[in-house]
This record gives sequence, C-alpha cells and structure tokens, in this order.
Amino acid sequence: MLGIKPLASQEPSSRPSAAEQVFAQLQRQILSLELEPGSKISEAELAKALGVSRQPVRDAFFRLAKLGFLLIRPQRATTITLISENAVMRARAIRTALEVETVRTAAFTLNSEDLDALDNVIELQDVAVRAEDKQEFHRLDDLFHHEICTRAGVGFFWDLIAENKGHMDRVRMLSLSFASRDAWNDHVEIMRKLRARDVEGASEAIRDHLSRIRQQIDRIRAANHEWFAPEETDLHLRG
Repeated sequence: MLGIKPLASQEPSSRPSAAEQVFAQLQRQILSLELEPGSKISEAELAKALGVSRQPVRDAFFRLAKLGFLLIRPQRATTITLISENAVMRARAIRTALEVETVRTAAFTLNSEDLDALDNVIELQDVAVRAEDKQEFHRLDDLFHHEICTRAGVGFFWDLIAENKGHMDRVRMLSLSFASRDAWNDHVEIMRKLRARDVEGASEAIRDHLSRIRQQIDRIRAANHEWFAPEETDLHLRG
C-alpha cells in the first residue's frame, strides 16, 4: 500500500496504543491528501504494512468513519470519503464562532510578549511562503491560531476547533499552492487589529480570513471535481 510505513517503535512509558498510532497516521495521511478522496483502503493490507494485528486497524477505521473520513461497507471495499462541501462549511461555521470569541478575548488580554511571539510565527510563515513549503506553512498556520487561543486563556477552544476542522483541512491543503500568501496577509491584518485593541476589527478580520474557504472550494472543485461529493450545499452556510 503506497505511502504506508510500519509504525515507529517508542519507549514503553510514552507509547500510545497501536489503535491510536494507526488512527493518527491514517488521519494525517487523509487530511494531507496522501490518501486521496475516493481511494480504496484495505484493513488486511494496512495491518500487514504497519506490522500490527487487524484489531487496531479496525478500531482506527471505526473512529475515522465516525468522523466522516472513511466509508466502510461490509463485504465491499472501504474507501476514503469524497470531500463533502456541507461538512466543510459546517466545520467553518463552528470554527468561526469559536475564533471570533477568541480574538475578542485576545484583544483585551494579550500583552506585548504575547503579541511579539505571534509576530514571530508570522515571520516564520513568510519564510515558508517564500520557500513554497506548503507543509511547513500549514503547521505554522495552525500554530498561529493555537497560540492565540492559548495566550488568550481559552486553549480549550483550540481543542474543540481541532476536533472539528478536519474537513476544512483537506481543502486547506489543496489551496496552499495558490492561497498561502492571502492567508499570511490575513494573519498580518489580524495582528494589526489585536495590537490596536480593536475588538470589532479583529472579529471582522477573523471572519474574513475563515470565509476564504468558500472561494477556495469553488476553485478546487473546478480542478478536482472527482474528489468532491455530489451534493447541494446548505444554503445558510454558503456565506
């Protein structure tokens, strides 16, 4: 099975369960599109490739299916689900609500040390954009949003965001070839509003930033229509 490597050994005291390791590896490969939407995946072949029994693979499959990333059909092939526009827009709605509240809090609570640390992340993002390092930019993008949550004292918001943003991440990975600089510019604007203690401005900036995914879906679907589920998007989520 292409792209699947045996699980790395770890010290017993820090080793997650085999099911956790399988889940984490598959989730990463699905979200990064190493495992493409619509592709088939075999429980038996995966267990052999990873060097584990079938039970942890079965457990990981079940979790991924509940999250909407695998379609398990008994006696038939298990497949990576197509990208659901409805699921992406629902995830965006949840994330927007949480991040608007986060930046409103951050505008009041972040000190100069916090703001400088966030600016440093943005500088590293600029380096990643110039180097066309999409994976690194994606990591730093998440770090920027995570740090705002944590430094604003609402780190649990990021836990909720991380649980719900997976469907957005597949679109984000596809968009990085053309949208990284736009995302960087948005982050600069968010920081400008936070430094000015502009609560309403920061709220609007984060809304604008997260709303870009609407246009990104349209562009990506046009080039990769076979990766998207044929569905009608909930109209109230299209804004």
